[in-house]
Amino acid sequence: MSSLSEKRNKPGSVVASANGKWVSYAHTAFAGYAFLSALVLGMTLHFHKIVRNEFYGYPDEWFPSVSATIGDRYPERSVFQIFIAVTAGPRFALIFLTYLVNAKPGAFFPKVHAVVGLIRTFTCGGWVYITSTDDHDWHDIFMIAYMLLTIPWTIGGIKISAKGKALKWRKFFGIGFYVMIIPLVYFFIQHKINHVPGAYTTYAFCEWSLIFFDIAYDAVSVFDFSAFEIRVIDMNGITAGFPSVGKPSSPRDLKVKDTGLLTGFSIGGLLRFTIDVYNSFVFWSVLTSLGVLIWYFPLWYMGISGYEVTLLSSIAPVLLGLPFAAILFAKFPQIAQLGQLIGVAAYLVPGPSDRLLTVTAGVMFGTIALSIEFWNVTARPFLGLSKATAFSIGFILSVIAKFAFYANNPIWPIMHEENGGWNKTGLALGVVAAFLTTRPQAGAIDVVPSSRRGSFLWSASGLAGLIFNLHSLLSDSSTLTYWTWSGYPVTGPLPVPHGAVTIFAMAFGVYIGVVARSFSSSWTAFTIASIGATVLYSFENWTGYIGGLVLTVYLLSIVPAFLESASIHPPGRTFGFAFFLYDLLVLAHVWVVAYAFVPGGPLLRERTDIVLGIAMVLVGLGVYGVGRVPTSGSSRAKSNSINFYKVRSFALIFLTSLSALAASIAYKRMSTETPKPYNPDSKLMTVGIWTIHFGLDNDMWASEVRMRDAIQDLELDVVGLLESDTQRIIMGNRDLTQQIAEDLGMYVDYGPGPNKHTWGAALLSKFPILNSTHHLLPSPVGELAPAIHATLDVYGTPIDVVVFHSGQEEDVEDRRLQTAGVTDIMASSSNPLILLSYLVTKPLEGNYNTYVSEKSRMHDIDPSDWDRWCEYILYRDIKRVAYARVSRSTITDTEIQTGKFVIGVDPTSSNVQIPESQVPKEYHYPAMFRGEGVRGHRYHVFDEPRYYQ
Repeated sequence: MSSLSEKRNKPGSVVASANGKWVSYAHTAFAGYAFLSALVLGMTLHFHKIVRNEFYGYPDEWFPSVSATIGDRYPERSVFQIFIAVTAGPRFALIFLTYLVNAKPGAFFPKVHAVVGLIRTFTCGGWVYITSTDDHDWHDIFMIAYMLLTIPWTIGGIKISAKGKALKWRKFFGIGFYVMIIPLVYFFIQHKINHVPGAYTTYAFCEWSLIFFDIAYDAVSVFDFSAFEIRVIDMNGITAGFPSVGKPSSPRDLKVKDTGLLTGFSIGGLLRFTIDVYNSFVFWSVLTSLGVLIWYFPLWYMGISGYEVTLLSSIAPVLLGLPFAAILFAKFPQIAQLGQLIGVAAYLVPGPSDRLLTVTAGVMFGTIALSIEFWNVTARPFLGLSKATAFSIGFILSVIAKFAFYANNPIWPIMHEENGGWNKTGLALGVVAAFLTTRPQAGAIDVVPSSRRGSFLWSASGLAGLIFNLHSLLSDSSTLTYWTWSGYPVTGPLPVPHGAVTIFAMAFGVYIGVVARSFSSSWTAFTIASIGATVLYSFENWTGYIGGLVLTVYLLSIVPAFLESASIHPPGRTFGFAFFLYDLLVLAHVWVVAYAFVPGGPLLRERTDIVLGIAMVLVGLGVYGVGRVPTSGSSRAKSNSINFYKVRSFALIFLTSLSALAASIAYKRMSTETPKPYNPDSKLMTVGIWTIHFGLDNDMWASEVRMRDAIQDLELDVVGLLESDTQRIIMGNRDLTQQIAEDLGMYVDYGPGPNKHTWGAALLSKFPILNSTHHLLPSPVGELAPAIHATLDVYGTPIDVVVFHSGQEEDVEDRRLQTAGVTDIMASSSNPLILLSYLVTKPLEGNYNTYVSEKSRMHDIDPSDWDRWCEYILYRDIKRVAYARVSRSTITDTEIQTGKFVIGVDPTSSNVQIPESQVPKEYHYPAMFRGEGVRGHRYHVFDEPRYYQ
């Protein structure tokens, strides 16, 4: 017993202590989690049920009220009630500390205010735990009492508060609460009495705003409670084993000697660095997925849909202008990191619009997480360099993930298990990384004085240009190759294996940013990069690609300097404005090709040069801002700082590993087998044309796997894909041809690249492509019309194939000029020729008679098929034996048209149809598409293939 007593603390020992502000933090976090978790669960699990009211449901009503969200459905109600119960402890402590702050000798009102707070807390418990289903009357009584007691609680709190920040923000949130009641009542009347569709959704937003203002009002107490320290004192010496409470020693930047490339390496530091890398991977995955989901809606609306406004979710960092929000997210970085995972979990939401809104929330949290992560990182030596390097490596990891998964990110919400998604794995790892996220609180080391910070506009502009360039040019390893692609014979880079070369350049840029920051952020480097951008835009093949690689190295090298520069300014205005400029650039990036469908489109029509130039000018402004503000990474301490060597060692480990991984993926994906046609013995050539709606099916899932299966089952040797260019931000910087071509063993001509401003035309062939030329047909008014003119080696015979997408129906003159242009291309060829096209004309009328004319020498595959408007197959000097039309299933909005031709026989054709029994078996179309077909594909229009003499 004596030995045990010797271990006890002395009477009066302080065994635990905490700053009073943690009471405010805990109250805000638990209360916020209670409502937010119920909302997320409700929207995910019971969306259509909780948005429905007594008069209307979805789509008239599309956002739930508070009561519907936290009401009677499991698990929302249970989760909400659990968190509210947990909030009770901090709530009572908040009331008590508020009384202590404002109590004065002889003052009566602070006592009344405290009593009101206690009663109000009990009434809150009343309406939370007694739902309207349990007892409607008592639920309403407690709710009304709570609302009435809110009046003396808020007004009384303002009355007894001393002047300062707390009083200022209490007035702001208190006034906001009462002002919001006016539209709340108005829209409730519109719903309840006038039965206006959608009014209850607006009412719901007002109701949620009241919740926000209510929680925010109490969160202001952090300014008051920071003056308190809560201590647990052992008055009688009954505790044992608790260390004495003291102030931690100040961190020091240790001086060490460089003993090798892995100087400073530690397992713990590597783990923290890995967590930052994965959080960055999630950030880029969620951000790059937003555009893909937005794009789905204008596709179906054939113009602006309204959903484009969700792009502005990225400016969410402006919310950090609210002090309590900035403090909350800074103290609990896990909140924002977990929040951005909502975008990863969005794949669980089946409805396209609901999935988009879910990803929108993820983007908001993601940009907030990024802003908080870099807020004032320069106050700790090389913390900014470490975070920024991890951010860059996370970006590279997202690019490698797309490289491995055929230009689709496996955790995007357009992916799921059936089409190759790894959503569950990505989400599980994200949750672990989010919970393990830490944000070292900045001390007073190397803080840049406000007089030397300069304007935040320079930093914000540079950051906007950087993120846009990374996203638009480098978020997929094949983008640069398609900017410089010119067709066959191949005289430039290919997506595989040269996508790995692009990744190597990114890795080299990251390393330069670590070891040569002063050079990478110099005007010399910017000038070299600007020349690289100019070369990329101006030249094709290897010359343009090398210019792109120069720009790639530069962009990745300036990430640390730009993020550190942004970190010294208030995060709300800096990152918020940066993402606002980024959003404008994204819109301009769309405008250059979508000019026919958007207001003011002609201003940026086909002017990618202007968009790229503006982005580089913004980067230049960032360089100017970096030059005005020295950061820790540029100090002389780098030469003997253990923190610098840690960052360098971690970067080397990751960059080496990821480069090796990229090389392995490239090696694995490189095909060594020569593509073979399906029916070489009969010298049959089966062709098809398909408008694929940019690789998003009707339910907003990536459709490459389903397209591949349909093409394979139809045994198409040659297929033209239209609406195939997805190498833009709004389309995800995807390549729809990669998986289809590699899985089926086909050569690919991607067609005019993304800098040619078309919607895309691609050619896939099991026959070698001897030569191909890309054409942009005249379009004075409407969209550019792409065409590929390729010569194939078909069983030793040169056969020309033209893949062509005509312009819109409304642009009559455009289509006339395009018709003349394609006719000239066909007439100029002396080889047998097949046209796989989207013509926008009726059979035997108008421009049809130019396509099928003496000049073109072309024939319609079936002149009797009157039910056509878009897709057509024309041919000449080749024996046509069969024709079929196959339904699209839910993959796109357009059918598959396909024809069979025989090489090396008399090309004389007849339009006389014959039964399938009179045709050699090897010419037959697959029987699986008869009747109900397979996977939603079947022979339609005439319900079976047609065969000809």
